[in-house]
Amino acid sequence: MITIFHGLFLSIILFCLGFLCLIIRRNLLYILLGLEIMINSVALLLVFIGNYLHQIDGQIMYIFIITIAAAEAGIGLAFLISIYKYKNTLDIDTLREMKK
Repeated sequence: MITIFHGLFLSIILFCLGFLCLIIRRNLLYILLGLEIMINSVALLLVFIGNYLHQIDGQIMYIFIITIAAAEAGIGLAFLISIYKYKNTLDIDTLREMKK
């Protein structure tokens, strides 16, 4: 049986992996991927907490979070395509240098 501690541990590990991807990577696509992993880990945590408290609120919040994450991914990918179309790179350091 999966306990609340297993779910909490899994969610923390996923959040840390997403945060490390957000901090370490220099590519905008990987940064967007790290944000998605972090959002999904929080949604997973809400499901585990809702199950532990015998409430359905966690699952309802999960549906809202996944909906918002899908919209964020769509807008983010459209933004990345337009940046790549004009600058031919997704590297943050290169895009920052072009600003100056």
